Amino acid sequence: MKLYKLPSQTLIKTEDEAFLGPELNWDHLLAQDNLQEYLVQLRQGWKELSKLEADELIKKGVLAPMGNQEVWAAGVTYFRSRTARMEESEDSGGATFYDKVYNADRPELFFKATASRVSAPGGLVNIRKDSTWDVPEPELTLVISPKGKIQGYTIGNDMSSRSIEGENPLYLPQAKVYEGCAAIGPCILIQNEIPESSKIQLEIHRSGALAASGETDLTQLKRKPQELADWLFRANTFPIGCLMMTGTGIVPDGFTLAQGDQVKISIEGIGVLENVVGKI
Repeated sequence: MKLYKLPSQTLIKTEDEAFLGPELNWDHLLAQDNLQEYLVQLRQGWKELSKLEADELIKKGVLAPMGNQEVWAAGVTYFRSRTARMEESEDSGGATFYDKVYNADRPELFFKATASRVSAPGGLVNIRKDSTWDVPEPELTLVISPKGKIQGYTIGNDMSSRSIEGENPLYLPQAKVYEGCAAIGPCILIQNEIPESSKIQLEIHRSGALAASGETDLTQLKRKPQELADWLFRANTFPIGCLMMTGTGIVPDGFTLAQGDQVKISIEGIGVLENVVGKI
């Protein structure tokens, strides 16, 4: 089951059916402890659509599938990310930190974005004017209930300034948290687990040509999704639930984003998140 947030309506789509309902309160919606069961009951009486009709509505544009939930993130959860972080922070003396956290029991967790800093599919994600090396980070993103249960999955783009973070690891908040620093969408895949074989793909287009690309899969994710959620909930409460990016395994070598680039992130089973790069 996939859940889409339309500009003034809500769409539920399965392999065989689609249902169109009214605009919902997404704070209330994602605060449910059994979201799938709640949606099955909620869609009763909604307008049934054909798959073609549902796809046409989605093509017209969707919003980020969230309300006012906080977005958190985990870092250095893929070996590729560990290596890249060590390379970028070598001159600042922080390289060993990333090696240690990759192998530690406690993961790196950090606050990523408030809802106002999250871009919808098709919207602008930003790079900073005071940064010289910027990348998108394609990430499986967890949708977590107030009790810490994974309700579903979506796609996240964790926009990152590698030059700022590499200068000093203490600059991480500035490298990660700013206006347009993340994108979420296009939907929530409502299910308890996602296959480890699921592929994550990245394409970056510049002036109509492919400028960078990469691919990984969830078998490369060192920590299980529920393990990351459990660490986040050890000393935090989220009355309306939260979202959590799980780290990236795709780091394009020798590449930095430019204004006007088009970023396309695909996760098998969920869909495609596309955004355009702006600059602030």
